[in-house]
Amino acid sequence: MTLAETYACIPSTERGRGILISGDSKSDTMLYTNARSVVILDLNNPLKVSIYGEHAYPATVARYSPNGEWIASGDVSGTVRIWGARDDHVLKKEFKVLAGRIDDLQWSADGMRIVASGDGKGKSLVRAFMWDSGSNVGEFDGHSRRVLSCAFKPTRPFRIVTCGEDFLVNFYEGPPFKFKLSSREHSNFVNCVRYSPDGSKFITVSSDKKGVIYDGKTCEKLGELSSEDVHKGSIYAVSWSPDGKEVLTVSADKSAKVWEISDSGNGTLKTTLTCPGSSGGVDDMLVGCLWQNDHIVTVSLGGTISIFSASDLDKSPFQFSGHMKNISSLSVLRGSSDYILSGSYDGLICKWMMGRGFCGKLQRKQNSQIKCFAAHEEEIITSGFDNTISRISYQDGQCTNEESIGVGNQPNDLSLAPLSPGLLLVAFESGVVFLRGEKVVSTINLGFTVTALAVTPDGTEAIVGGQDGKLRLYAVNGDSLTEEAVLEKHRGAISVIRYSPDLSMFASADLNREAVVWDRASREMKLKNMLYHSARINCLAWSPNSSMVATGSLDTCVIVYEVDKPASTRMTIKGAHLGGVYGLGFADDTHVVSSGEDACIRVWSLTPQ
Repeated sequence: MTLAETYACIPSTERGRGILISGDSKSDTMLYTNARSVVILDLNNPLKVSIYGEHAYPATVARYSPNGEWIASGDVSGTVRIWGARDDHVLKKEFKVLAGRIDDLQWSADGMRIVASGDGKGKSLVRAFMWDSGSNVGEFDGHSRRVLSCAFKPTRPFRIVTCGEDFLVNFYEGPPFKFKLSSREHSNFVNCVRYSPDGSKFITVSSDKKGVIYDGKTCEKLGELSSEDVHKGSIYAVSWSPDGKEVLTVSADKSAKVWEISDSGNGTLKTTLTCPGSSGGVDDMLVGCLWQNDHIVTVSLGGTISIFSASDLDKSPFQFSGHMKNISSLSVLRGSSDYILSGSYDGLICKWMMGRGFCGKLQRKQNSQIKCFAAHEEEIITSGFDNTISRISYQDGQCTNEESIGVGNQPNDLSLAPLSPGLLLVAFESGVVFLRGEKVVSTINLGFTVTALAVTPDGTEAIVGGQDGKLRLYAVNGDSLTEEAVLEKHRGAISVIRYSPDLSMFASADLNREAVVWDRASREMKLKNMLYHSARINCLAWSPNSSMVATGSLDTCVIVYEVDKPASTRMTIKGAHLGGVYGLGFADDTHVVSSGEDACIRVWSLTPQ
C-alpha cells in the first residue's frame, strides 16, 4: 500500500490567543501544529503534506533552521525536539528547555543557537542554547509573566527581543546574552515580535491594537503603524515581506492588513485583505499569518487557511480548511460524483473529494458532538452524548433540514436501512430503538449489553453485537425483532459490524483485536484468524466489489484482507494515524480512505498480491 493523498488537519487555535506559524522560503512550505503533530504543508500544493508526530505532548510551535535542513519544534511540556526536515524526519537532539509551555522559538542566522520563550517557574521564561549541545548562551531576566514571542536578529551583532503578558518588550545583547533594556510602549499583552529580513528593524504587535517599530540594533523606537487605519481588535501576529519593506498583520477584528514601512520606521496602510465566505462569527477572527515569497497566508480561529498572492492582492485567495479534532467517523458516498463525508467529535462535518481535498463544511443548525455517524445519499444521521439522534437532510453540500429526536437512552451505534424509507435502528446499552422518520416507533430491551449493530439496506434483517462477544441475528418484523441465530467466535465486546455491498457476507470485529468474515447464507466463518492488530479494532469497511475488508485499530494501523485468500496474505499500513484509526471507507476497489485521532484523512492506493 502506498500513500496517495493526505487531507491535513488544521492548526490548533484558542480564542484570545494568536498562533505563530512559520515556513521555509526555499521549499515554499509552511509549518503549524495540531495536538502532537507538526504539519509541513506545501503552499503550492496543499495535498502535499508531511506530518511529524513524535512529540510526547501537544506541540505548540515549529521553525526551520536557516539552511532548511532541520526543524526545531516545542511543546507544552517545555521540550524542544530538533529533527530532519526531509522525509525520514530523523531526530537529532531533544532538550528540556522550559518548565512550562513553549510559545515561540527562533534560530540564529548562523544556525548555531535557538531561543525559546513561553511559560515556566520563576525567571525561567526565556532560554537561549546551542542547538547541538543544549548549553545555555545567556541569562534572560526582566519578565514577570508568560513570554509570548521571541525574535533573533538575523544579522550581526546578534540581539534577542522578547515580549509577553507583562506588556514589556525586552532587549538582550550578546552572546552570551544579557538584559539591556525594556520598552513599555504597549498597554496590553504583546503577542508577537519579528525582525525584518535585514535586521535593521523589528516590530511588535499587541492586544492594545498597536504595532510599534524599533531600531534592530539599539531597540530605539522608530515609529508606529498608522493610528488612522489601526485594527479594531487585538493584533495577534505579524510577518515581514521578503524585501523588508512591508508587514502583514492579522487581528481579532477579522481583517488582515498590509502596511508599508518607511525607512524612518512609520507604517502606512497599503491594503486591507478580506477573506470571502466569512460567516461573521467569532471563527472568522484571524489569529495567525505568514508572508513567504509570493504567498500571504492567514489563519482564522475556525482554522480556515487563506493563501493570497502578494503580487496580485486583488485576486481572491485560495482557501481550505478541515478538522481540528479527532475524526471519529467517515463515509464514502457514491453517485454522479463520489465524495467523502467526515465527522469529528466536536460536531463538524466536512466534505472531501479525491484529487481535490477539502470541498467545504456542512453548516448545521447546531454543532452538537458526534459519537455515531452514518450517511447515505441525501441524509446524514448523527448521535452525540445527549440521548438524541439528529437526522440531517442535505443537498449540494449544505444542510437543508435538521431534526433532533430524543431516544431516551445513550446511543452506542446506529444503522440506516436506505431501502426501507425512514428506518433507523439505534443501539443503546440494553437494547435497540426503532425510528421511522422522526418518530420513535419502538424500544426493545434485549436483556444483554448491546455494543454494535447493522441492518440490511431493505430493513429485513439485523445483527446485534454484545458486550459478551456474541453476534445475534434477528429478523425484522414490522417494528420488532425475532431472534434467528447466535454466533460465537469473538472473545471481546463487539465494536463494529458491516454487511458486504453484495449482502452475501458480513464482517465483525471486537475490542480484543480480532475480526471475522461470515458467510450470510450458511452463517459459517468465511475468513478467520484475522488477529493481526495489537489493540482494539475501532472501524471496518468493505470494498465496493465485496472482495476486501479493511480494519482500523487503536494501534494506529490499517489492515486490508482479501476474502478469498488466507488472512496471512494481508496488506498492512503501519502508523496510518497518530493516536489511532477511527474511520475507514473504500473510495473504490483500489483506494482505502482512513481517518484518525490526528484529525487527518489519508487515501491509500492498494496493490493486491
